[in-house]
Parts: sequence; C-alpha cells; structure tokens
Amino acid sequence: METRAPVGWTPYPEVDALLAEVLAGARSILGAHLVGMYLDGSLATGGFDSASDIDFVVVLDSAVTEGDFVALQAMHDRIATLDDPLAIQLEGFYVPASALRCDATGLRYPNLERGPGERLKWVALDAAWVIHRYVLSNYGVTVVGPDPRTITEPVAPSELRDAAGGFLEWLTGLTADSVPMASRGYQSYIVLTACRILYTLAHSDVASKGTAVVWARQMLDARWHWLIDEAVQGRQSGDGPPLPGAVAETLAFIETCAAQRR
Repeated sequence: METRAPVGWTPYPEVDALLAEVLAGARSILGAHLVGMYLDGSLATGGFDSASDIDFVVVLDSAVTEGDFVALQAMHDRIATLDDPLAIQLEGFYVPASALRCDATGLRYPNLERGPGERLKWVALDAAWVIHRYVLSNYGVTVVGPDPRTITEPVAPSELRDAAGGFLEWLTGLTADSVPMASRGYQSYIVLTACRILYTLAHSDVASKGTAVVWARQMLDARWHWLIDEAVQGRQSGDGPPLPGAVAETLAFIETCAAQRR
C-alpha cells in the first residue's frame, strides 16, 4: 500500500491510510458528482477494535451510473488485494444525497460488505439503512464534504425503533443451522447485536457494543450474563466453532429479546 501522511479522520493511522485509498479512487471515478464521504458504524459511535469492520458512506449528487459502478467495483477489487488485513474489512454504500433525506427502502444502490471474495454489488436498501441514516445524522465522521448533519434529515425516534424492531424480526428467523450460527465470531456478533437492538428500543438511540453490553448486563436476567460475556470474547474468534451450548442459548436469548418488545 502506498504510504500516506496521517490525516486524522480516525485514531488509527492504518485505517486512515485505507480510507485514503478509497477516497482517491472514488474521486477519480466520480469527479464532481462526489458530495462527500463519511464514516458510520463503530468508527462513529465508538468501540472500534480489531474485530470491527470499517463502515463508510460515499454520497453523490445523483445515483451511480452503470459505468461508474463497474469502475468502482474494479477499484474495490484492487484494494482487496492489498497486503493489508484491513483491506477486506471495508463495508460501505454509494448513495445519492436524496437517500439521506427520505425513506429509501427498496431502492438499489452499490454496496460493499466485508470478507474475502466480497465485491461491490447492487442491493436494495432495507430497514437497516434507517439506522445508518441515524448514525450519520447524529455521530457521522466527515472524511470529505459538508457536515453530514447538513445533508441528512433527522430520523424520528419511532422510525429508529421500527428499524431496530425489523432487525430483531430478522434475528427471530435464525435457526441452529443458519449461517450466522456456524462460527463463534458471527454467533457472538448476533448476541451483541441483540443487546444493541434492545438498547435502541429502550432509548431511541444507537449505542456502541460496549455501551450496550454494560446496559444489557444491568437490565437483563443474570441467566444471560455468561452468554453476553462470552460474546464479548467470542467476536474476536473469527471462524472457529461456537462454544458448546452457545447456539441454543443464543436462540433462546433472541426469543427473550423479542418477547420484551411484544
């Protein structure tokens, strides 16, 4: 990777260097259509660590064209081959500014997810996009462009809770055979996500994993303390198998979380 001077978007020079690669590529391809680039996720709300992804949103003045999509996909393919473990931890969207100001559910925009072999693809935005909008509006970090609060419409508390509830409904559809339950890292992520959903439903806000865990241990029955504590450790474990009993307890925990919402 080309060495770049620190820019200070984040407390992590290696993350800044990778973001600089993405920004340079996006600027080259999108030109004057690029409105801004922002960080959300754990880099915005706090709690970023070695198991976190690098969440970004690139905002344009109009939707990405098919030609620009092909160029952006090739750019991300190149970045993924860099000799840097963070290069496959990028997760991001390329959206027009209008998607930050209204309900864009169902509209299709380019999206990149973390992981080896992942490529930029077209996806339909779902309820999770409401959470992205909320984080950008309240905690977003500017890489380049105007303050995100000036180009986003506030997300109403009820809208945020509905989005969190929709995510919880997705969790209730998981089974012991579901892909997220196959690895300790992903199973742990599910537990921590459920804690964050409960926090959002209770406070109409988005919390870091650490904040949500402290709150959940205080508010939930002691039965779940082992599972929550294990999830904090387990999310660092990657593709290893879940601990014995962890999957069954995770499914039971999800049902308990869903029952609290009803």
